[in-house]
Amino acid sequence: MIDVDRSNSGKVIMSSPPKIDPLSMLQPGRTIRGASAILLPMSDQTTIDWEAWEAHLIRTVEAGLTPAVNMDTGYINLLGVPLEDEILQRTQSILGGKLFIAGAFVRDEPGAAFHGAHYASRMEAIARAGGLPIVFQSFGLTTGSSDEILSRYEQLARGCDRFLGFELTTDLARFGKVYDLETFRGLLKIRQCVGAKHSSFHRLPEFERLVIRNRERPDFILYTGNDLAIDMVMYGSDYLLGLSTFAPDLFALRDRYWAGNDARFFELNDQLQYLGAFAFRHPGAAYKHTAAQFLKLRGWARTDFTYPGSPTRPATDLPVLEEIAKSMGLEIPSTAHSAHAGGIA
Repeated sequence: MIDVDRSNSGKVIMSSPPKIDPLSMLQPGRTIRGASAILLPMSDQTTIDWEAWEAHLIRTVEAGLTPAVNMDTGYINLLGVPLEDEILQRTQSILGGKLFIAGAFVRDEPGAAFHGAHYASRMEAIARAGGLPIVFQSFGLTTGSSDEILSRYEQLARGCDRFLGFELTTDLARFGKVYDLETFRGLLKIRQCVGAKHSSFHRLPEFERLVIRNRERPDFILYTGNDLAIDMVMYGSDYLLGLSTFAPDLFALRDRYWAGNDARFFELNDQLQYLGAFAFRHPGAAYKHTAAQFLKLRGWARTDFTYPGSPTRPATDLPVLEEIAKSMGLEIPSTAHSAHAGGIA
């Protein structure tokens, strides 16, 4: 890779990626910090089911996970500012000061300028509600050189006490970008950036980031967003996942197993990973409909409709999801089959 020596007038030097030895990185008995993106359930094709949403927010907190609202799982790219603000206000009211994460999102198009003022406004609204902002990428944020990208994060940092970064695969969002290691190192140097979610959906770049984090800033929280490799928590990542919204109770149980050196961790992790592989198959963005289907099967949602404009899965997925649920010991209420099912046959 190409690295930049900022102490020497930007002189370009050559360096190698960090050496990766995954077995040496295993951390048995570690307490995992889990955060879970909250699905926004629908009562019909256009109406949010606030009662089901509130119940899911509460059960996530009671399970011991940090809730994350206004994320991709909560359809942040489709909501608009008034609804984002309503969700922040409802979250603040329900949680009463408990920690939560919330997405700061800017909608733009390729070639757009950096909308720093809009980002700052969203981050301020989140902080005012008691949340920790996570900065979603946009075309305007990620265009240009590493120095240009980092200068934009530094600009945002001057207006807040703490925030999270986010790297996102284009498989889930066309505005996403996975940074080079130079840019990641630059994020570590921004004091207000206390962590970042890494969603490349590949292990190697996450391993590289863990090695760099451990060496250069151990207090920096690296949240895996890899729903296809949820065992990255074994190597030092924490997590902020969409998959955990399917079963915050089981994710919390899995985490306790790991902290207690309990061998049951592995079988439960395997079952959750099978669910993740099925839910996040192509097209990956349709996982939100799979989540709605699964919550409906569990009796946690009245319907499996998605927010308007979000891709759907076929109804033929339901028997597979029911089989997975039963394999994990979950009971499926008889009423779970009676409400309207979204999607196509």
